[in-house]
Amino acid sequence: MRKSDWKSVVDTAAGAALEYFESLPERAVMPASDRALVRAALDRPPAGEGTDAAQVVAELARDLGPHVAAQSGGRYFGFVVGGLHPAAYGAEVLLTAWDQNTSMFSSTPGASVAEELAAEWLVELLGLPEGSSVGFVTGGQMATFTCLAAARNEVLRATGWDVEADGLIGAPSITVVVKAGAHSTVLRALRFLGLGEKAVVTVDCDDQDRIRADGLAEALASISGPTIVAVECGNVNTGAFDDFQAVADLVDAHREAGNPAWVHVDGAVMLLAAASPAMADRVSGLERLDSWSTDGHKLLNVAYDCGIAICRNAAAHRAAMSVQASYLEQGTGGRDPMDWNPEFSRRARGVAVYATLRALGRTGVVELVDRTSQLARRFAASLAGSGLAEIVNEVVSNQVLVRWLAPDGDNGGLADAVMAGVRAEGSAFFSGTTYRGERLMRIAVSDWATDEQDVDRAVEALLRNAHRSIAAL
Repeated sequence: MRKSDWKSVVDTAAGAALEYFESLPERAVMPASDRALVRAALDRPPAGEGTDAAQVVAELARDLGPHVAAQSGGRYFGFVVGGLHPAAYGAEVLLTAWDQNTSMFSSTPGASVAEELAAEWLVELLGLPEGSSVGFVTGGQMATFTCLAAARNEVLRATGWDVEADGLIGAPSITVVVKAGAHSTVLRALRFLGLGEKAVVTVDCDDQDRIRADGLAEALASISGPTIVAVECGNVNTGAFDDFQAVADLVDAHREAGNPAWVHVDGAVMLLAAASPAMADRVSGLERLDSWSTDGHKLLNVAYDCGIAICRNAAAHRAAMSVQASYLEQGTGGRDPMDWNPEFSRRARGVAVYATLRALGRTGVVELVDRTSQLARRFAASLAGSGLAEIVNEVVSNQVLVRWLAPDGDNGGLADAVMAGVRAEGSAFFSGTTYRGERLMRIAVSDWATDEQDVDRAVEALLRNAHRSIAAL
């Protein structure tokens, strides 16, 4: 084996990583960087003779480090971005060192079994049907794609059509029912799957972006044939949960009328809420549905990237994803991860899930769900009490929608000015959204490291910049 100076590389990288972690409490959340500045720092073309690996790592830490966002520092509240749990970090370091292409049990038995256990623990923790299958993918987009691929194939199989063998040309049409506030990844997955956005029937929502049961009933009554319904566990704007019992009842009746049907749950934001007794009323009926997708790199706080696709019908899931080839060693007595996701070569994303679940424990997961929701309510109470802002949504999970109140009536302009000011000073990071035609600020509390002091510090920064922006009008 060709020898390498691993120790100097590991020492250099570990030292730089630890320096970064220790800087997080006071580090600017967003760096004062622009494209030209970053390119100037990094544009070092490969030298003819190459460069020592440890030197490359040291220079990468020196040159790129100042330009990274502190997304795992407790004060990053934009976009629904999770932080990084120490157990997940440690697992990722080992995974990179081990460099396992975890597609088959025969080639990577250890990582395959770790993913198998993580999958079983997740299903049990979330109260989903025993025997549900799990695929660890890149993120919520591909988790949704995976689940909807299984849905597409299964509802067509029920009509006698074999998608795996015959494709979609000439297949019975599928109607996909989504709500007006559905996440864009659902529509994108439909394009990937050859169903297209014209297959969609859109149902109105209530004032919290929950699907209206009466609207769903009306839509289903007008549909004959294979049907897929997509609902949400944690709306990306309001954090709201759809009424899963009502959805399950309506779709059960649709099936009984002779229409093959599948209900998918987009749980990217708050599927983990199913683990918390305090959320039991919000997630009631969740287990009655057919598939669930979520992001491990959001509330569970594993490293990017990690998505999780779960299907009640394991056979449909496997049929949609698996592949056979003469040179592969499959069916050797263990779980082959490639049977459950669209990738051939892949890193063992489920190992970080394994490590994080072990580190948190059941009570730690529950505490994480409940604490991030409580901190979201703390944000809402503080901002509403200031008189400078209104809270638009019912804060039922970890999402807060904020309307800044501008004296000149340009509330959206004030929201953008406040967010820009906070970003510029580096005290926190918030992102905006256009919700029902109105520009608002959105707060997502998804980092396990966030505490009350982080929230209070961020509120102070928001109010300081609000006063400054209003004074400048």
